[in-house]
Amino acid sequence: MNTSNTNILSALELDALTELVNLGVGRAAVNLREMVGEQVHLSVPLVKLIGRMEAAALLDQREGSKLVAVHQIFEGEITGRVLLIFPEVKSLELVRAVTGGELSLEEIIELEQEALAETGNIILNGCMATIANLLERSLKMSMPEILRGNGSDFFTLPPPPAAGDVVVFLHIDFSIKQRDIAGYIVMLMDMPSIAALHGLLEEFIARTTGSAAPPSDARH
Repeated sequence: MNTSNTNILSALELDALTELVNLGVGRAAVNLREMVGEQVHLSVPLVKLIGRMEAAALLDQREGSKLVAVHQIFEGEITGRVLLIFPEVKSLELVRAVTGGELSLEEIIELEQEALAETGNIILNGCMATIANLLERSLKMSMPEILRGNGSDFFTLPPPPAAGDVVVFLHIDFSIKQRDIAGYIVMLMDMPSIAALHGLLEEFIARTTGSAAPPSDARH
């Protein structure tokens, strides 16, 4: 891994990205609460910018069991993939939580794919749309796709677009109807998109602090 790739964002820019992510996840929690009719708490205690293979190894190390992911492609000034990932053993628990907990196991299994796709779509769209709005840009999101496998499977998805050189790795805690379900949101971007994100974060920091943004040729 080229370490310099993961150091393209300064500490201040990573703090700004963490703030944007938390605001995005907060919006997603509101949207999810409206869907399930119960209090939903989502928190992001960890945001890291790491290499793709390091992200796969970290996920496999933390979650030895099979994983399930909701996968979407986003396109705009920054382009890449975003995935909502959690252990497969928790997928039925998540479906049970968002469907009210009154369905039989057979009904939950039957609804699993649809419920996971809808839940992932709400969380990922709420998060990404909020980030894009705060960066004063727009993003186009693809329809959600359910994937199953391990970290290596998720981080070596074939193009188009390219799987990406750098991963924004977010550990996320769900709390829905007193059920604790930990998972991850990951954004995979290639270096041109990471460089574009660097510039957008500089502009965001300049707007929020009232300072002048650096010249565009100083960002790359």
